[in-house]
Amino acid sequence: MPITVTAPRGVLTPAGERQILPRLTDALIEASGLTGNKTFASFVGGTVHVLAPEDVYAGGVNRPVVMVELKLPNIGLPTLEARAAFVRAATAVVDELTGPGHERENTWVNILNAPDGAWGLGGRALTGDELIAEISSGA
Repeated sequence: MPITVTAPRGVLTPAGERQILPRLTDALIEASGLTGNKTFASFVGGTVHVLAPEDVYAGGVNRPVVMVELKLPNIGLPTLEARAAFVRAATAVVDELTGPGHERENTWVNILNAPDGAWGLGGRALTGDELIAEISSGA
């Protein structure tokens, strides 16, 4: 389940650039109710994109927005409560890992769902049932 973080250079602290993906991974695992499940944890990865500040926009104007995008199969975070928990946790992680002056409204969290069979690992397109079976075996 890829997590992509995009931030203008200088908004995340140097330590924040290194810590944000492990912390967001933990937030996703917790919001999913799968703390301790090694198989699920192994399915979570991501990238951090640090861009020149002049290359980040919101509302058509240059703005120091940190964007967190989570892509997961449609079985992931299946309830409104679980999605809201991840949004809150991801925002808190960004709050902790940015420098002084970063405003909370400049943190955006977006969750995208892949339809059944459109999430793959190792060349295999997995259905929700197949993912649940693999994750259950790792409990």
